Amino acid sequence: MITHPNVKLNFGLNVLRKREDGFHDLETLFVPYFGICDTLEIISGDDFSRTSALLAAKYGNLSDDEAAPSLVQAISDDGKLMVTIAKEDGVGWNPLNDLCAKAYFLLDKEYGLPPAKIFLEKTSPVGAGLGGGSSDAAFALKMLDSLFGLGLADEKLAEYAALLGSDCAFFIYNRPMIGEGRGEILTPYCISGIGLGEESGQSGELPVLYEVKVIVPEGISVSTADAYRGITPQMPEIPLRDVLSRPVSEWNGLLANDFEKTVFAKHPELEAIKKSLYDSGAVYASMSGSGSALFAVYPV
Repeated sequence: MITHPNVKLNFGLNVLRKREDGFHDLETLFVPYFGICDTLEIISGDDFSRTSALLAAKYGNLSDDEAAPSLVQAISDDGKLMVTIAKEDGVGWNPLNDLCAKAYFLLDKEYGLPPAKIFLEKTSPVGAGLGGGSSDAAFALKMLDSLFGLGLADEKLAEYAALLGSDCAFFIYNRPMIGEGRGEILTPYCISGIGLGEESGQSGELPVLYEVKVIVPEGISVSTADAYRGITPQMPEIPLRDVLSRPVSEWNGLLANDFEKTVFAKHPELEAIKKSLYDSGAVYASMSGSGSALFAVYPV
């Protein structure tokens, strides 16, 4: 089974308050963006992969010699799970610590899954605020459910996804949704007229009036934990839903991402990119999540 986990954008992100559990309450509009995707294959342990040879041909042989090799593989201690990950600029983490592997371990603990093999080609950026890892985890949960016939409803899969990451549950549904709490409390939201990458049909039957362009600056990775350390939680003057209900042309200055202030202070080049997006004709531009990726909305 092969899928292509897409990334997300945050249309507005308000950090409201610090919680007793150490997390923060927030509100945001999660929007799927289909122009940036990974490739994820999951097969049963006795099946044959359609991607393993392609990954070897593209990224070279498995190697432990480099600090961050482009193709890595690991097998769990019990031998039930093999994980192979490829990334052009190097995989800097243990494959068994990847969120896809954690998705398998979570369901295996609950349901005793058969052995499996996971192959992930990582093309979405890491540390860019686009939720690529969360998307991989959510897609892995859905694929494992389908592959092994668990029969789990989306609501149950979302519960499991929320255990893996605050924005993982969104990708179970993968349609525009208001996120509250840590991001796991989700409410469907209708946003029309904005093309969202390759599958802009998400806008429905209404014409696409705006297109989205995503910018991922090279060499800048923002730690979500660091971004939160600089945040002073506060309630917005205008609630998120009220701003979103206004025409897109009125969002500039009203639909805010609270992380921008502290992240831009540390990386002023990101603020310069945002300004350049407005200079190029965007009606709205923002950083996504805790950065470093930015996106702009342009009239078609």
